[in-house]
Amino acid sequence: MIAAKALRLALLAAGTAGGLSGAAYGLLNGQSRYARRVIGPPANEPLRADGIHLPGGFGPVPRRELADGAQPLELAVLGDSSAAGLGVNFPAELPGVRLARGLAEELDRPISLTTHAIVGTTTQELAAQVDAALLRPPRLVLIIVGANDVTSKLPVSACAELLGDAVRRLVGAGVAVVVGTCPDLGAIQPIPQPLRSIARHWSLALSRAQRGAVEAAGGHAVPLADLLSPEFLARPGEFFSPDRFHPSAAGYEAATTILLPAMCAAIGEWEGGPLPLAPTRSKAAEARRPTSRIVARLNRRLHRHADA
Repeated sequence: MIAAKALRLALLAAGTAGGLSGAAYGLLNGQSRYARRVIGPPANEPLRADGIHLPGGFGPVPRRELADGAQPLELAVLGDSSAAGLGVNFPAELPGVRLARGLAEELDRPISLTTHAIVGTTTQELAAQVDAALLRPPRLVLIIVGANDVTSKLPVSACAELLGDAVRRLVGAGVAVVVGTCPDLGAIQPIPQPLRSIARHWSLALSRAQRGAVEAAGGHAVPLADLLSPEFLARPGEFFSPDRFHPSAAGYEAATTILLPAMCAAIGEWEGGPLPLAPTRSKAAEARRPTSRIVARLNRRLHRHADA
């Protein structure tokens, strides 16, 4: 669903903000169509493995199999296809399952997983998932959202504000909230340059805005783009699923390895030592040239060809 829209609407936003000439806009629009053809629509819906997960990697199991007096910690996962785990082949590879089992191991107690995440969700649609989660407030919520905001050309500041509102509602109900911020869409290889650099610019801008809004609302933000972009750029064949857009099992494993300590810390249960401070912006992101320079260079190149 994300790929069906690809970056067509992000392209429109970049054209407005970056001062693209007609020729340059036409080139990027063609690149957007090419990326949509290469990526294609999702082949199927995400797998589901909600229920109670136990230490040792077991689950889901029926509640009746729990020991007397055992009270599972309630975990809810909200957001888009990355939260839902689109792209994996087995339930055990789902990010929610990996995190539930990781939490079970760290806390030595059962974890009850409920997934509200829906493929194609934007931050504008997140409130409905928050409503569902608050019918029986969990102890901990993970939110991953943002990629569809970029592809849908939604304003960065408005999306960040809506995410902050969602986090504030959950925190107000006594829920600990961890947010994996918008991934770096510039790591998606089927998107050709310079469109890929424009996608990177907008996704990193959204990630930074999300982080500020989440922390101001009392949540815990994990900047996935800053922390994972170098790995996805260096190992795309391993870290992306066959659609070359959504993460593979290895990609989700890398993300959950980063998210798990933050989730334990959010509920006061992390015993693995001090968490490292997340970068304000990764070295990889700092090394990338600004989108405005790419747009200007593209315009100059096309004008030279037109004058020749």
